[in-house]
Amino acid sequence: MKPLLLSLFLLSVPALPALAEDWAIDGFDAVGLLESGRPVPGRGDIATIWKGKVWHFATEENRNRFESDPRSFAPAFGGLCPVALAQGRRVRGNPRHFVIIGNRLYLVGSDRSAQELRRTPQDILARARHIWDQ
Repeated sequence: MKPLLLSLFLLSVPALPALAEDWAIDGFDAVGLLESGRPVPGRGDIATIWKGKVWHFATEENRNRFESDPRSFAPAFGGLCPVALAQGRRVRGNPRHFVIIGNRLYLVGSDRSAQELRRTPQDILARARHIWDQ
């Protein structure tokens, strides 16, 4: 019932910039990103709300998988770039630039940051966790 109500709500509201600001990972499918290793756009009619954000999905199956365990699909560090976080900066990651390490999705700010994270993941993630936990 919840997916149906959300779908009806999203279809009845005109496309508002304010609503787009509440989209998680810019409307990309978090399950699709993690499973396919490439940016997968979500559909406006397949969505759910988690942690105050609207999460979009390419398929009903992806939405169901996300709803059953959102923490395993949501980007680490709340979507912040771990490379910037390791340097003490809180910079929002870009879902077009991401790295998957150990079945965990990390959004980064650029291809350069992705390369840096792949080169020294343990060091960067340890420093980022330390700052994240403060």
